[in-house]
Amino acid sequence: MSTDHVPAVPESAPSRRDRVYATIRDELMNGGFSPYERLTEERLAERHGVSRTPVREALARLQSDGIVVKREGGLYLYVPSFRELTDLYELRITLELRGLTRALEDPTVRHDRPRLEAELDHWYGLRDHRPAPDAGFVAHDEQFHTTLLDASGNPALTGALAQANRRIRSVRMYDYLTEDRMTATITEHIEIAELVVRDRLPEALEALREHVGASREVVMHRAAAALEMTRNLAGQVTR
Repeated sequence: MSTDHVPAVPESAPSRRDRVYATIRDELMNGGFSPYERLTEERLAERHGVSRTPVREALARLQSDGIVVKREGGLYLYVPSFRELTDLYELRITLELRGLTRALEDPTVRHDRPRLEAELDHWYGLRDHRPAPDAGFVAHDEQFHTTLLDASGNPALTGALAQANRRIRSVRMYDYLTEDRMTATITEHIEIAELVVRDRLPEALEALREHVGASREVVMHRAAAALEMTRNLAGQVTR
């Protein structure tokens, strides 16, 4: 049987869906669309040279991420108010720190060490094979923080954190677009988890407080820039 001709392997549906999702997401986050511009399957499919199916799936994922919202009978880029973002970040910080303070206050509260060690292994892998800056890295970050909190044994706190994360995810994605923030996130996550695994909770609490605070400053700075861009776009629309 001849082996001269090997048929090309077609691109898999999942990889095509992921590509369309990532492309639209990055355009939304980098000012490619005004918050006042309706996002339609037809226009996006034509823009990216694909069928409407992967675009429809991408828009559904972007809604789940909180980047796209439904209003006025259509889908639009979501831009939270600065006050809303401030309040949600305060909630996030309170929940995350509580996972450690409750263990400090009650000696019967013990963190799930095997879960934290497994999460540490994941971050050691990211440190050794560092991915390029990408907004999607927020999924790794959320996993770390929810695992750290859940390991303290109160699922109600974890559920509240997951809900807060969903509401600020669209803005927090801006935290992972530069090499320095990627490096800092990986390094600090490893430091925090190692301290908790070693039962050095006071030090872990301080490291977590500094880590989340630094992330907050970056996100708020970039959120302010995004809101300014939104105001400029609104001015262009109304001219």
